[in-house]
Amino acid sequence: MAKVGINIATGSLQKDEIIVGIDLGTTNSLVAFINSNQQPYALNDMEGNTIVPSIVHFTQGGETTVGLEAKQHLIEDPQHTVYSVKRLLGKSFSDLKNIQQYFGFKILDEDTEGLVKIKIYDKYYTAIEISALLLKELKARAEHYLKTPVKRAVITVPAYFNDSQRQATRDAGKLAGLDVLRIVNEPTAASLAYGLGLDQNEHQNIAVYDLGGGTFDISILSLHQGVFEVLSTNGDTFLGGDDFDKTIINYWIQQNNNITEQILANKSLSQWLRLKAEEVKKQLSFEENLVLHENGWILDLSRAKFNALILPFIERSIECCEKALADSGLQGNEISNVVMVGGSTRIPLVKQNVSAFFKDSILFDSLNPDEVVALGAAIEADILAGNRSDILLLDVTPLSLGIETLGGLMDTLIPRNSKIPTKAARQYTTSIDGQSNIKINVFQGERDLVSENRKLATFDLRGVPAMPAGLPKVEVAFQLNADGILTVSAKELRSGISQEIEVKPQYGLTDDEVEKMLLDSLVNAQQDVETRMMVEAKTEAQQLIYLTERFLEKNADMLTTEEKDGTKQKIEDLRVSLATEDKNSILKYNEALNEFTAPFAERVMDKAIAIAMKGKQI
Repeated sequence: MAKVGINIATGSLQKDEIIVGIDLGTTNSLVAFINSNQQPYALNDMEGNTIVPSIVHFTQGGETTVGLEAKQHLIEDPQHTVYSVKRLLGKSFSDLKNIQQYFGFKILDEDTEGLVKIKIYDKYYTAIEISALLLKELKARAEHYLKTPVKRAVITVPAYFNDSQRQATRDAGKLAGLDVLRIVNEPTAASLAYGLGLDQNEHQNIAVYDLGGGTFDISILSLHQGVFEVLSTNGDTFLGGDDFDKTIINYWIQQNNNITEQILANKSLSQWLRLKAEEVKKQLSFEENLVLHENGWILDLSRAKFNALILPFIERSIECCEKALADSGLQGNEISNVVMVGGSTRIPLVKQNVSAFFKDSILFDSLNPDEVVALGAAIEADILAGNRSDILLLDVTPLSLGIETLGGLMDTLIPRNSKIPTKAARQYTTSIDGQSNIKINVFQGERDLVSENRKLATFDLRGVPAMPAGLPKVEVAFQLNADGILTVSAKELRSGISQEIEVKPQYGLTDDEVEKMLLDSLVNAQQDVETRMMVEAKTEAQQLIYLTERFLEKNADMLTTEEKDGTKQKIEDLRVSLATEDKNSILKYNEALNEFTAPFAERVMDKAIAIAMKGKQI
């Protein structure tokens, strides 16, 4: 069995291990590496493209295409072409209720807090699986370019990503065959690309203005002694270069005396217009006026008119900057540098407005704004590989720490390679009505099943008031100090009942044992992820059966015979599917039960609310 060389003190790998930096973006993704001249560079394909559009297309036979090839299917086959999957990472359907119409593909509504699923033909995919396909493409590009296997990576995420979204990103990397050594905030990576924060004696505050194709983020960072602290973030998840393209298209439609709805209904024509708008937008960064006569259209646009069209969008981004600055507690003159990220920051008017707002700051825009985050990720990868003697790495935890959840799964709270001291917390609930005692099992390791990891401790949270399943809110918190002592606490937030325990997570593990645990997680990554998804599908189905049967018992007098009989049959179908060990079959019957019961469940809820509110005024 091959051994993985790991520095236990830092969690880094031996210097001969290749580690790449990956920018997994909403619109586009990239992979970068440090070359022999110690300079970061983005890896390109045979045509010289460094950018991989974050798009995956599925055929009916289950075959997939990724990137530029998949992008061609966005208009003709939107229901089977997944884009902007980053918006779905770590999210449940309830998180997406207000934006589901944005997507052309079907998001499965299970009316649960489980991770959202995407239906493609008769199969069901999580955002993790789709993201893994993007990461596999980037991994393959790196291997082709570097002529060597690539198994380890640093992946960037927005600064506002919560723990669930970060863990989902790690899981996607694992499924793609990558050991994700660290999740790095995108503004931190962009700062590293410009060399900011590398001087241990430096103390400054910077802003990172990130305007991409579909999203806008602004982050205020404090850089001190090599530590990047995010002071505040703000942004708009539906603001970017795509909006600039749309406003150009609408302008052209009006100029040519056409009806917007009719033109946009013609998918081929609207796609052609979108591509032309994107082309003209880019050229206007260098030219004052453009006039095109094509396909019977006069596509006339000056830079002055273009600026007038996009100014409201830029002003929206500046409003976000104002909020982020206020939240940071800093004044504008305390921001020394502004790092420009995202292709849309090439537009002169964007730079003018950002400079005007951060008037005492230096604008950093010399690097390719599409690549700057990936370049910074490559620098972080180089640091982890031990190739940078000028940078001090804080101590990290060599193995992940988490607890056991329903189905014997490991839910990681503190991932491997997290800098210590650190802390993390997550909320859980009960799966059985009236449950008053909750057992907390603490584990260490990289496998998805707790049976494959090392048990560190167990304790009971007793005296939880009897409540229906799903109602209690139990917050489990991990705090790992600089000496490697882990404090685990659990608190039921509604009642205030709490309990805590101290453990030493690294006690009794030799370097060889740590290496073996890491190697096992890599070798079994595919199987582990498939097992986790099967367990999650079964657990969700069992919970749905339990809740639906309780619903039938309590509301039998409010349902018709057809509704009761139909529900019982759907429950039986789902029970039978549980024995098949087929994830897609389980999810199919899960969806069928949800769709069948949704109309009358809503009716019963409306009636219950009406009764409860009778005679009351608001």
